[in-house]
Amino acid sequence: MSGFIEGENRYQSTLFPERVDDYVDEDSVVRVIDVFIDRLDISGLGFKAEAAETGRPGYHPRTMLKIYVYGYLNQVHSSRRLEREAGRNVELMWLSGRLAPDFKTIANFRKDNGEAIRLVCREFVMLCRKLNLLGDTLAIDGSKFKAVNNRDKNFTRAKMKRRLAEVEASIDRYLGELDNADQSAPPEDTRSLKDKIAALTEEMDRLKKFEVRMLEAPDQQLSLTDPDARSMKSRGGGIVGYNLQTAVDVKHHLITVHEVTNVGSDRRQLTRMAKQAKVALQTRSLNVIADAGYYNGDELQSCEEHNITAYVPHPATSHNKAKGLFDRGEFHYIAEDDEYQCPAGERLIYRFTREEKGKAIQRYWSSACPSCPIRERCTTGKNRRVSRWVHEAVVERAAVRLAAKPDAMKIRRATVEHPYGTLKAWMGSTHFLTKTLDHVSTEMSLHVLAYNMKRVINLIGTKQLLEAI
Repeated sequence: MSGFIEGENRYQSTLFPERVDDYVDEDSVVRVIDVFIDRLDISGLGFKAEAAETGRPGYHPRTMLKIYVYGYLNQVHSSRRLEREAGRNVELMWLSGRLAPDFKTIANFRKDNGEAIRLVCREFVMLCRKLNLLGDTLAIDGSKFKAVNNRDKNFTRAKMKRRLAEVEASIDRYLGELDNADQSAPPEDTRSLKDKIAALTEEMDRLKKFEVRMLEAPDQQLSLTDPDARSMKSRGGGIVGYNLQTAVDVKHHLITVHEVTNVGSDRRQLTRMAKQAKVALQTRSLNVIADAGYYNGDELQSCEEHNITAYVPHPATSHNKAKGLFDRGEFHYIAEDDEYQCPAGERLIYRFTREEKGKAIQRYWSSACPSCPIRERCTTGKNRRVSRWVHEAVVERAAVRLAAKPDAMKIRRATVEHPYGTLKAWMGSTHFLTKTLDHVSTEMSLHVLAYNMKRVINLIGTKQLLEAI
């Protein structure tokens, strides 16, 4: 006796071989995956569920989908790694019926069934709604995710101008060195300089060809590896990637809807995400919380028109306040008179309305400005003019709502940061594995489905979820 726990002899024959099911716990997540996917209307979602009449039989979409969902739940995203897991992982053997597709078949399934996979993610959200896990208040936010595109292979107008200037400066420097060498050195010693000049000239020609392609693009950006990836501002600098928009349930931190876009700004995303959430939740009204990056008067107005109550703070971007002048907030609007009252107690009366950037803007000012004793604290011009959007009441109502809910931003931060932190930890430092917006959206839907599934299991347990399905 060795004094330690000893295992079975691997060469020992058994009279009654164990079933694969014996190796899978009753509350294992693979049982949830199996039941959930078996209950889906595969053909209705867009998967090809009928076998071909000729040729070698293919794998059923249910089997391939189970492999992918299991992989993303266990941070196995690569098709090559999934191929290996299918041949050695007991849970995956149980789930797939001991089928082991090759990596190309696995990869092609994700590539060819993007829209259907995204609908599967929606189906699980509908299940969460039936379980009463989703409330009527959502937090909307965006986060940048890296694309399969190096920063050096992405070009914007500013980056192209800088690269061309660097190459041109290097050519001028080598030409100067070559002139000096021609006067004092034999021709053999100048060959290295001539080769460098020739290489830089080729690089200049290459960059100019890229510049032509870049200027032809609608947003004047060019990405060589992933054509849909875009350079975006992010914390700590820039990133070449995509902007993931999510609407997260405040109650249980479940991702209700999500969308991948290659537009770096969040300014025009609020209404679209909120409307998608209303459809997913099948509700007539909705409360949404977002940060100052989503603040836009048109978006707030659109939310009101669609019965969406938005809590969005106004960004502190006052140029006058930065100059030491009175901020616009110091001027109080008097609705019954359609006038503004300034810090000096004077009235700014309505003068005219004109269109600016597609908006009808009203102008107000007072004739008492030139003789005002505190004029130097108010304006550097002849009159302090105040602009008012014709739908400014929408903005004012939003400010009153936010003031009445002082903890809104704290709730938003505690809600949306959780899913983003989890997803980025699962995805690793490289984030996406696929290219182009369509394929990246499919990949993100698998991540969101895995996140929501694991979250629900943690909330209510495997057995209750299996009963609900």
